[in-house]
Amino acid sequence: MTDALDPHQPIESIEPLIEHLQQGCKPVEQFRIGTEHEKFGFRKKDLAPIPYEGCYGIRVLLEVMATRFEWEPIKEADNIIGLIKDGASVTLEPGGQLELSGAPLATIHETQDEINEHLRQLGEVCRDLDIAFLGMGAQPKWSFKSIPWMPKGRYRVMREYLPAKGKLSLDMMARTATVQANMDFSSEADMVDKYRLSLALQPLVTALFANSPFLDGEPNGFLSYRGEVWRHTDPDRCGVPPFVFEEGFGFARYAEYALDTPMLFLYRDGEYSHADGIPFRAFLEGKHPKLPGVRPTMEDWKTHLSTLFPDVRLKQYLEMRGADSGNSANLCALPALFKGLLHDEAAMRAAWKRVAHWSWEERLQVATQAPKLGLNTPISGTNKETLQDLALSILEIARQSLMKQAQRNANGCDESVFLTPLFDVASSGETPAERLLNAYHNRWNQSVDPLFREEEVDSFYAECG
Repeated sequence: MTDALDPHQPIESIEPLIEHLQQGCKPVEQFRIGTEHEKFGFRKKDLAPIPYEGCYGIRVLLEVMATRFEWEPIKEADNIIGLIKDGASVTLEPGGQLELSGAPLATIHETQDEINEHLRQLGEVCRDLDIAFLGMGAQPKWSFKSIPWMPKGRYRVMREYLPAKGKLSLDMMARTATVQANMDFSSEADMVDKYRLSLALQPLVTALFANSPFLDGEPNGFLSYRGEVWRHTDPDRCGVPPFVFEEGFGFARYAEYALDTPMLFLYRDGEYSHADGIPFRAFLEGKHPKLPGVRPTMEDWKTHLSTLFPDVRLKQYLEMRGADSGNSANLCALPALFKGLLHDEAAMRAAWKRVAHWSWEERLQVATQAPKLGLNTPISGTNKETLQDLALSILEIARQSLMKQAQRNANGCDESVFLTPLFDVASSGETPAERLLNAYHNRWNQSVDPLFREEEVDSFYAECG
């Protein structure tokens, strides 16, 4: 579905902004899943981060991928900053993290194929350049000052604006990586139900996927440092929006939230500039001091929506933002989890029943503690229940749903096979981060260097069991 307005036509009221969100509604038979994941590049000879320039840099990597695998380059000024093909894109995060934003796909089997093909292409080019990529939630070894910044205008502005808003905002930009799942909705009511359930479950996601226990070469005191970083980035645009659980939440309420959120930047004539923290509402009223009398366009609204970072983000779909990046198996596990929970009404109801009774204070407490305590996070008022207990029941709901959906690959596997890594975590109570910490203190002799070899991203093949 496309926007009714010309994307460059000035907007003078809130109605088109709400309508833009509404246009994400689609019939259930057209539901798709989008999967995005980021990873850290490093030079094999010394494990150092990959710079943008140079014979073995990010620019060369993207140029070779474009030529060899027929991707269309995305450029800003004279710099190649991404690739696009067949509904998917490869883009750069601020500190050189490489992101695959996958095409909207019908099944997790297709997601696995897409990720494996991306990693095959990336691996082929990396071998030629003697570099590799690491799937982690945070850069485990190198200091902030050692991270090269990518030549993208929006990142320059964000780098200058965000430190005054949160003490770990630059760590968020340069030293974290995530995997996200993007999910469709059929109506406003369906969006509300899915948003509430997904937001309530993001602390559980943070715990199950916790995979960032190191910083500057040593343990950082957290299982998901990435999760902690987002708590200290920018309270205007991050965290758990309380209004989602309030009566009357819908597209209009989210639009109001976005209107009152300060703009990160202005984009005009191919250039990014500071927006001086002016709320989008002032822009809508023609009162932005840098553009007096000028009204925003739909492109401005889309850009602004992309600069909001709540734990679940609404665009014309819902983005699940609570997970650390990880190995290839976990990249498929996140969309499988939410497809199981959100593509089946009975599963949604059963999962919501597990978290509906939480008070706002309990939701906030669980979200605050999950990055540090992982699956041991207590759920107050629930007879000593922890996130591990919740994980086992939620995963079983998702598994039964995926088995019922019965979308099988050529080998007869349904999509529940992709939940196996999460069941292993939930059953053992050991998060990926705790597994790495155990290796660090024992097999690795208190060094993170072996991690780069053992956790290097590679293709994943689910096996029926």
